[in-house]
Amino acid sequence: MSELVLTLSCPDRPGIVQAVSTFVTAHGLNIVETEQFGDRDDARFYMRVAAESLDDVSPDADSLRADFEIVARDFNMDWRLVDSQQRPRMLIMVSKFGHCLSDLLYRVRIEQLSADVVAVVSNHPDCRDMVQAAGIPFVHLPVDAGSKADAEDKLLQLVDQEQVDLVVLARYMQILSPELCDRLSGRVINIHHSMLPSFKGARPYQQAYDRGVKLVGATAHYATSDLDEGPIIEQEVQRVDHTMDAAALTALGRDTECLALSRAVRYHLENRVMVHGRKTVVLK
Repeated sequence: MSELVLTLSCPDRPGIVQAVSTFVTAHGLNIVETEQFGDRDDARFYMRVAAESLDDVSPDADSLRADFEIVARDFNMDWRLVDSQQRPRMLIMVSKFGHCLSDLLYRVRIEQLSADVVAVVSNHPDCRDMVQAAGIPFVHLPVDAGSKADAEDKLLQLVDQEQVDLVVLARYMQILSPELCDRLSGRVINIHHSMLPSFKGARPYQQAYDRGVKLVGATAHYATSDLDEGPIIEQEVQRVDHTMDAAALTALGRDTECLALSRAVRYHLENRVMVHGRKTVVLK
């Protein structure tokens, strides 16, 4: 039995929930999960509905989309309807540090993340053995000042060829061009420590240790042409104990990165994230 997920946002007004519920039941579907949020500051309404058929016949998503367009126009909705049986195709990018990559691959393997990893792309060969051991293609795309444009062209070719739905930057330590971010808008999730703008560059956790920070954190967000300023999906924070040395603080920081990134990826894959301006609404 397949499950359909409808997400929508629109100007808030009476009758939205009734219209959506009536549409779902009129098409022989049963609502199994629903979340909604009315943003009073923006006078905007957000909703996520998961529904399944009442019999063994899978509903036709294309027909439902065509029918729902009438409702959507009436309420000026931004909306999306997906069939949960269509597993998203995910491409992961990494540089030398493989902790987030390893965590994501494990969560995919145990079905905590429902996606197919079609390839892992890296500008370094360090994670090749880990990726190939998981039976996933490893694509080495070296990047320097002279080859950056060519590497991004090859990346886009791979995204198109593999019909990639989501690109995850799992500690990929290269800045994506504004053109690439715009081309893949809403389809790229990045992770970084949450101590920016302090402690930039190499060894941020060592820098944080030297300054005696009391908290470390990580931020997962959509990548945009504004470096590290895309809409935030998830954040994680941990308190630093005074007995921790630099290695322990670094390990704690990497744990926060794994947690924040995996949650953000899961929310995206489950169609729980809606972007409005510089912010997101995550309907859990």
